[in-house]
Order: sequence, then C-alpha cells, then structure tokens
Amino acid sequence: MILPVILLAFFQQAAPPQVLVWPHGVSPLGINHKDVFDNHLLEVSHRDHSGNVEVHLTKVDVMVIQYGTARLLYGGEAVGLHPTAENELQGTTINGGTMIRVNPGDVIHIPAGVPHQFILDPGETITYLVVKVVEPAK
Repeated sequence: MILPVILLAFFQQAAPPQVLVWPHGVSPLGINHKDVFDNHLLEVSHRDHSGNVEVHLTKVDVMVIQYGTARLLYGGEAVGLHPTAENELQGTTINGGTMIRVNPGDVIHIPAGVPHQFILDPGETITYLVVKVVEPAK
C-alpha cells in the first residue's frame, strides 16, 4: 500500500516536459529573447554588419539561416583571442580558414572549439536560429 502512495506523490510533483513553439522561427517574447534549458539554449541572432570571431569552448552551434545572406569564415587559426565569458573567446580575424556563402534554409553545425565569423558586405543582413548545445568542458 505504501508503494502506490509514493508513486502518486512522485508523479504529482514531477513537472511536465516543456514543449516550446516559436511560430515562424521567432520567440513569442521577441527576437532578442533566448530560452535556456539544461544542456542547450535557443536564440535568434540578427546581424547587419560583420561579427567578431567567436570560439565556444564548451558549446556546439547549430544554425539555420532564416533570412538574408553572408559569408561564413570558419576553422583555421583565430587571431587576437580574448575571453568574453566563461569558456567563450572572441577575436579579430581568422588565418587559414574556409569561407563559404550561406543562404536562407542552410543548416550549419560548428563543433565546440572551432573559430567562426560571419562577414557581411555593405547592405547585407542575416537572421538565423541558433541552438547552442553545451558539452562538458574538456
């Protein structure tokens, strides 16, 4: 008789899994909102100029380009790196990287530790969904 009471108490206290819907790829709380979960986060990024080089030491980036276009420079050796947060570095450029043009619908996977940077020509903009998956520190 005790086991059913314990099971009932457990199921009454357990929170239901969170289902999240972002209609048309943007959080209902606005484009600047991000949702953080135990091992990942969701955010939408918008750029109207080139960004800094980024190196995430413990996060994998999965990006889906929604609007616009840009060049993505990745790999190689990051120059001018400095810490911006725990396990996060930014720099000025990448030497010896690979450059590709990305367009709406493209899906990009950048492993932890890989330098990357969006480069936009004058007048270009790009908006993309980012899923950052946290890996244990190496």
